[in-house]
Amino acid sequence: MKITIWSWNINGLRAIMKKDFIKTIRASDADIIALQETKLQAHQIPPEILDLEEYYSYWSHAVRPGYSGTVILTKLKPLSFEQTFGVAEFDNEGRINIAEYEKFFLFNIYFPNGQKDDERLAYKLRFYDKALEVMEAYRARGKAVLVAGDYNTAHKEIDLAHPQANENSSGFLPIERAWLDKIVEMGWVDTFRDFDTSPEQYSWWSYRTAARPRNIGWRIDYFFVNKEHRNLVTNAGIRQDIMGSDHCPVFVELTLP
Repeated sequence: MKITIWSWNINGLRAIMKKDFIKTIRASDADIIALQETKLQAHQIPPEILDLEEYYSYWSHAVRPGYSGTVILTKLKPLSFEQTFGVAEFDNEGRINIAEYEKFFLFNIYFPNGQKDDERLAYKLRFYDKALEVMEAYRARGKAVLVAGDYNTAHKEIDLAHPQANENSSGFLPIERAWLDKIVEMGWVDTFRDFDTSPEQYSWWSYRTAARPRNIGWRIDYFFVNKEHRNLVTNAGIRQDIMGSDHCPVFVELTLP
């Protein structure tokens, strides 16, 4: 059984609806689509999304209006769904979806951005640590664990266009990158880099500098999988051809027994 899963920070669901989003979703033929930064409350969900009859939808909304938010659209009905780490400061921001399927768990996470100030950077690092704790807890249950989302950090110099110029910028700080080093050391596999080690493979480009046409980007959107189930992932990639957001979708293909 083959399954295709997309992950995409859409930078506002209501905004991207005006950019052929439904057409893009239908053309993707993805079995599961994990979206980050929906930026809406339950009563603001566009009816066109709810009319996608082939997909079940599982949402998490931030307490703060117009902020953060995540959703999993899935043709396969999950066995269970969670939207919490059990810590109020994280759960209040609508950043977490965890869906259980027969052969795997799917995490859809919108990891915090640390650029605002030192306090927000500290929040991001606390979120990282809690996420790893939860990832390891689910890993211990024996299934494959896929952790999709916008991680808001480029891991290696190959993962952004101007590493030297950004070495003091949040999103490429040594303390942020060290967390990605840590999860790799603990046996979590960056699925894209397992298939593609080429440069200039980015998933986010700044709107402010018209960076996308010049491919001055960052790779900050990932699928990680626990190494003991790495064999289930039979392809991974980045859909740089898909427009509509300052991010593009990333994907994995699973072949399940």
